[in-house]
Amino acid sequence: MSARVRAPELRGRGWLNTGGRELRLADLRGKISILDFWTFCCINCLHVIDELRPLEEKYADVLIVVGVHSPKFAHEKDPAALAAAVERYGVHHPVLDDPELDMWQQYAAKAWPTLAVVDPEGYVVATMAGEGHAEGLVRLVDDLIATHEAKGTLHRGDGPHVPPTPPDTTLRFPGKSVLLDGGNLLVSDSARHSLVELAPDGETLIRRIGSGERGRVDGPAASAGFAEPQGLCLLPAHAAEVAGYDLLVADTVNHLLRGVRLDTGEVTTVAGTGRQWRSTVDDHAHDARSVDLSSPWDLAWYDDRVIVAMAGIHQLWWFDPIRRTTGMYAGTTVEALRDGPLAQAWLAQPSGLSVSADGARLWVADSETSAIRYVQDGVLGTAVGQGLFDFGHVDGPADRALLQHPLGVCALPDGSVLIADTYNGAVRRFDPATGQVSTVADGLAEPSDLVLTADGAVLVVESAAHRLTRLAPGALTAAGANTVDGPRHRLERKPTDVAAGELTLDVIFTPAPGQKLDETYGPSTRLVVSASPPELLVEGAGTGTELSRRLVIDPAVAQGVLQVTAQAATCDADVEHAACHLTRQDWGVPVRVVDGGATRVPLVLRGMDT
Repeated sequence: MSARVRAPELRGRGWLNTGGRELRLADLRGKISILDFWTFCCINCLHVIDELRPLEEKYADVLIVVGVHSPKFAHEKDPAALAAAVERYGVHHPVLDDPELDMWQQYAAKAWPTLAVVDPEGYVVATMAGEGHAEGLVRLVDDLIATHEAKGTLHRGDGPHVPPTPPDTTLRFPGKSVLLDGGNLLVSDSARHSLVELAPDGETLIRRIGSGERGRVDGPAASAGFAEPQGLCLLPAHAAEVAGYDLLVADTVNHLLRGVRLDTGEVTTVAGTGRQWRSTVDDHAHDARSVDLSSPWDLAWYDDRVIVAMAGIHQLWWFDPIRRTTGMYAGTTVEALRDGPLAQAWLAQPSGLSVSADGARLWVADSETSAIRYVQDGVLGTAVGQGLFDFGHVDGPADRALLQHPLGVCALPDGSVLIADTYNGAVRRFDPATGQVSTVADGLAEPSDLVLTADGAVLVVESAAHRLTRLAPGALTAAGANTVDGPRHRLERKPTDVAAGELTLDVIFTPAPGQKLDETYGPSTRLVVSASPPELLVEGAGTGTELSRRLVIDPAVAQGVLQVTAQAATCDADVEHAACHLTRQDWGVPVRVVDGGATRVPLVLRGMDT
């Protein structure tokens, strides 16, 4: 092992989940610490929070997880928004507020999420980017326990987490809502892991479906278990009759689709295994109960089936409740903005769906690109939005308008679409007839969905205010709309200077301790490379099985982004009943083409930097 590196001191704007106490590295001495660099907009970061839960429980007396919140979007720098996110996503460990990314830089993080492991003596012993590291962390923690117990440097006992007082509200961070026959509303009460039926006033509680505890349990309404449910979709009568349930639920953190009979509240699992998707892309139909899903976030009936916003892998999927099959609908799993035929298009964490009144167009809130996309005639297009790193609150012509991490859309009868512009705290409207974007309401607390009632009113799921809010009469008229010319933001990431011509891309992969590459079902590794703009790459784009790739960079293109996806299959070594694992990571690598630039770009799929 090379020279050991001391962990940099923990400093930030403030701490959450510590009862007001400011922690220092000295407070963590004697324990194994995992620093989780995250931002609450990022679905991969949310996956890691859930991956760490079992470790926090298993190693409660020796392991301390510290979330270091290093934000991407401007809204995420708001300390109140961070406090809400910590509660919303059930973060049960101390969180350091790092609004200017000081700790991010001190620990040399380069991607969301990044994990840094610190041993009981205060030395960084491993760093790893991306998700899917739970198995490797278990082995590493076990090794550290054995080493430091023998040295006498491990101290068992309670950690510094101090849970806040549970709030008392009817809803807690509601996600999505649908209008039921008769005028009642059904709401996914995400932080309470249940569904809530409300009277038409949007306030009076009628019933709750789900126990309210995080879990995965089928059965009667009172005992059923969800985990942060989001999207809801009423099935057409003919489909509901065959399927045996009326409502489909995107059970997001369980990576499942659940069916609900509205007359009884009975819940059943209809798609997904409960495992997170880590496979390869294909366009085949799969038995819905045998395929893995990844953070389904919203649902809509379109093209005679249910379309699923599969936020966790930046795709749209389809689900057929009659044939009980599912499969890929749009996207390649590359996280970016690219229009075109559905199978070739790129999305970035799609989180909201709505179908036009004539059924011809499916609107998509593509949250990480701060964009509104649409599906029509087999093609994915963009109505509003510039890309992964451009956001703001700007109205006017759609080609210059900016949003900030929208989570919901609602198609209106006149052909326009309302947008839950979540991180701007606003409801926006895009009118395809005029090509204009306007603001119809602002000052809202993280709106995440919109519902059109039978009488033409619009209800906003105001998630961080824990309520449904009715838009003011006249808000949708021309007189009620505003034109905002607010701030424009561009997240600037330091580019890698590369030389024109030949460039070697090397993805460095080291199996976790106790694992080996698994070629039982074919090549154990896979590498997908593309570029934005595509002209950046003269050669080297495409899919292969080697983790090293010769690229040729066009000298006429001054800069761009290399989109890289790598995965590796491993299995436990020298074990009778070996478990198999799939490690996967996506990168967007900004590059600038300069004389004397690098001729090699190394990326670490899973490694330990000491």
